[in-house]
Amino acid sequence: MERLDCTSCQFKSKAAQFLKQEDLETLASHCARVSFKRGENIIRQGALSLNIAYLREGIVKYHIQGPVREQIIKIAKAPTYIGIPTAIGDKINHYSITALTNCEVCFIDADIFKQFLYRNGMFAYEIILMMSKNELENFRTCVNRVQKQIRGKVAEALIYFAEEIFHSDEYTLPLSREEFANLLDTTRESACRVMSEFAEAGYIELKIRDIKIIHKYKLRKISKFG
Repeated sequence: MERLDCTSCQFKSKAAQFLKQEDLETLASHCARVSFKRGENIIRQGALSLNIAYLREGIVKYHIQGPVREQIIKIAKAPTYIGIPTAIGDKINHYSITALTNCEVCFIDADIFKQFLYRNGMFAYEIILMMSKNELENFRTCVNRVQKQIRGKVAEALIYFAEEIFHSDEYTLPLSREEFANLLDTTRESACRVMSEFAEAGYIELKIRDIKIIHKYKLRKISKFG
């Protein structure tokens, strides 16, 4: 673990930019940075939660152990807070978060974080704004998972990784084929079949997990209409 100098951190969240100098010094004395390798668990479902986690660098997956199997529910990239609903709303983690790439995470004492929320209106506003946007995105994702056909789900996911995660039409998918299928609520065979169809049609170039989007407008059409 490495203690941070929060006053000069280049990875500050938008909310933290509204903290005063003395608040940043307090944050530094109640915050530690931890490095995680790909595949390592950052937050574990069912464990006691005493900290707010802030993802400084890397990509993670949120996943929940359900009554039948484990379900991937979300992909997130830095910089962002992770696990706030669990840390503030309950003392027990309701889901797990695992590193998909090498990650750096700041763990902040939850009581100190709550003090910032109580005392600093702009800090609290930015946190609420972030959580509101995440909730709206979760609603949209939930509807699409239930109502879209597999071709639409795959097309949407490919565009999501390009535009929201990597900001490039050429990237390496950070999920295995099994994980990618799990994210879309389908089987590995179905997801691979659709990916191969897209490659054969010339919409994408595909080499194992390396993807290059060639005709994004066609993927958008498939995403919208299936």
